[in-house]
Amino acid sequence: MKDETKYIHAGYEPGNGDPRQLPIVQSTTYTYDSSDAIAAVFDEPTHALIYSRFANPTVMAVENKVAALEGGVAAMATSSGQAATVMSILNLCSAGDSFVSSSEVYGGTVNLFSVTLKKLGIEVIYVDPDAPEEELAAAFKDNTKAMFGETIANPSMAVLDIEKFARVAHAAGVPLIVDSTFATPVLCKPIEFGADIVIHSTSKYMDGHAVQVGGMIVDAGKFDYTNGKFPDFTEPDESYHGVVYTKDYAVAPNIIKTRMQLQRDFGAYPSAQSAFVLNLSLESLDVRMKRHCENAQKVAEFLEGHDAVNEVRYPGLESFTYHELAKKYLRGGYSGVVCIDVGDRDKGTRFMDALKLVARQVHVADARSCVLHPASTTHRQLTDEELLAAGITPGLVRISVGLENVDDIIEDIAQALEQL
Repeated sequence: MKDETKYIHAGYEPGNGDPRQLPIVQSTTYTYDSSDAIAAVFDEPTHALIYSRFANPTVMAVENKVAALEGGVAAMATSSGQAATVMSILNLCSAGDSFVSSSEVYGGTVNLFSVTLKKLGIEVIYVDPDAPEEELAAAFKDNTKAMFGETIANPSMAVLDIEKFARVAHAAGVPLIVDSTFATPVLCKPIEFGADIVIHSTSKYMDGHAVQVGGMIVDAGKFDYTNGKFPDFTEPDESYHGVVYTKDYAVAPNIIKTRMQLQRDFGAYPSAQSAFVLNLSLESLDVRMKRHCENAQKVAEFLEGHDAVNEVRYPGLESFTYHELAKKYLRGGYSGVVCIDVGDRDKGTRFMDALKLVARQVHVADARSCVLHPASTTHRQLTDEELLAAGITPGLVRISVGLENVDDIIEDIAQALEQL
């Protein structure tokens, strides 16, 4: 099937007389014919369902759909994008290990990496994503187990050179994890460029309506975990009947290990109802993303020529630093998020407060246009110098361009800018 068809049909195939729409299996547990049947499931969990803390038929259908869309061999849903991020790291790193990350990543991810994982004994090593390969490679240590980056960084809008990161990661014998939330598989499939694990905050464009929070981890099924760096994959897991993940689940060892170790213990799994809603949204994702991109391109072009705007960050503009990388990695559009610099904190808040149609909210990638001024909200604890180190200027404003008539969006932005 072509992608446009997969968004609607992949993951669930009704049989004769079955429901046309994906059923909601609202059950925490499942029944068996005998104690031997239960024992067999614990010995081989892929043959049947055990418990909805880490596997549910409705959720699994959506997992299969996203895996098909990304070109992966398997996927696992989580209760949030943050849960997907932390599980993708903890599945590879233990106390005493390190991983390399692009410095241009979401603020919540920075806190997770720099504070919480540090408390668990896992070190993050930040690198400039635009640095040459030799400089990136020099950041790796003997205990480094992964490399991380975002396809389109939030909120700096930097576009990751995925192939460069993949070469560096693979030369060091570690997998590349790519957060592709802003791109979605509509615009970019990181696995095609060498990524080994792709994660999403499904709360954003995949949901697209600010209805439910969720995440997803997709396993490319290509990385060789038998290279000596990952004994947890190649030695018996005594917590789970002595399973050897690279031997017993060679096709998708990463996802199986994540599900049977971390998801089993943490239980950060979405409900069947949430998965049902996500599936409905995925059916229209291809169409919605095209409209988001078209509207954002027009908004960015309007802003680029406005006297009150110092800078416009949008991958679709030829003037943007990352435009050439965007043309290489993104297809059919450049996402729906536009960031502008209006000068300073005061102007940033004044502009945001003057908007009428565009909503002020701590969210992004919604059908409705929304705006956020990071320096006065999500990053208000940082000084101007600290903001700049994170790729955020004091006057930076993030505009998530929605699906409204673009003339209405531009008219609202224009009247707010006039008040500066």
